[in-house]
Amino acid sequence: MKCRLCDSTRLVSILDLGATPPCEKFLNRDELDLPEPTFPLHLRLCEECLLLQIPALITPEDTFTEYAYFSSFSDSWVEHAKTFVRQAVKRLRLSKDSLVIEVASNDGYLLQHVVAAGVPCLGIEPSVNVGATARERGVPTLTEFLDEPLARRVRDEHGPADLVVANNVYAHIPDLRGFTRSLRTLLADDGWLSIEVHHALPLVRHVQFDTIYHEHFQYYTLLSATRALATAGLAVVDVEQLTTHGGSLRIWARPSRIAAPPSARVVEVLRMEKAAGLHRVEGYRQLRYRTANTLLNYCGIRSDLLEYIVDRNPYKQGRFTPGTRIPIREPKSIMRDRPDVVLGLPWNLEAELREQLSYIAEWGGELVFPPSLQSSSTLAASHAKAKLA
Repeated sequence: MKCRLCDSTRLVSILDLGATPPCEKFLNRDELDLPEPTFPLHLRLCEECLLLQIPALITPEDTFTEYAYFSSFSDSWVEHAKTFVRQAVKRLRLSKDSLVIEVASNDGYLLQHVVAAGVPCLGIEPSVNVGATARERGVPTLTEFLDEPLARRVRDEHGPADLVVANNVYAHIPDLRGFTRSLRTLLADDGWLSIEVHHALPLVRHVQFDTIYHEHFQYYTLLSATRALATAGLAVVDVEQLTTHGGSLRIWARPSRIAAPPSARVVEVLRMEKAAGLHRVEGYRQLRYRTANTLLNYCGIRSDLLEYIVDRNPYKQGRFTPGTRIPIREPKSIMRDRPDVVLGLPWNLEAELREQLSYIAEWGGELVFPPSLQSSSTLAASHAKAKLA
């Protein structure tokens, strides 16, 4: 394995989570008696450029041609996107003469607000089913994977973008340098690039081992993201620390030739990373000693303990979780069955779920959020009398 950023072969093992099934491969009932493929999940660090990464054993085409994740099923995430659009329109003075392009635009959760603001936009979304939902919302969307030929074609047909948005996609691309060049091609020579990505600092500091899974090929500090963007002539000029996904960065970058010096916020985040030891190899080794395997598969939590999982996304309902094979139902199952304990798996949505599920107090039910959990499904409901921890 070579580093996908700098081609170095000096990669050191940080965390080996064994072999697990892909987290977005939800099973149909007729697949329950069939073998289920698993793939190694082994986090490594490049000693040269300090990029955290896993081997690209599953291609984006395997995961994203038909995708189970629809962003709009999270109310708080849609509100997060709406706030970003409102601030970006004001900050960048976007108008009817501007162009916004979002890469991995999903179901139009963000660009719908750009459309509402009267700013021309285009989404690029590889998932056929998800992109169709975006177009139904009135969001112009191309159903293709972004690569350099597509970026040149989009620029020729639509013009360069004043703002390119790449939220929670920069970790999903094994061809990191080619993808970064594609982002630069989409961008006007005086444009802005905004990237949101999970921050490796809370990953290491809070042992967020459950944020490591096969569709995330790399994990960024601001330092390593700055180095990645520089390969395509992009310079980081500002950064915002976000609470989303257990701790994320919103990185603002511009073409190097016109970029202003890094803001005080960039300097501060780099200082925090350095103080945590993440600008040297030794700082990452603490993760190995403080973690375990991904939760459900490692702990053997299956349908004998959790009767079912519920999810607002109809795509997942009637399917079964990878590896653990727990059935997935619609949320009204909780009201019908009145479980004693509801286990909240997506800890990053705790506030939203506590509000949505406040009704379980009517029958004395408990809503429990174990620390540092992450799941693509929303809730696991159990009839166990004891509190799950």
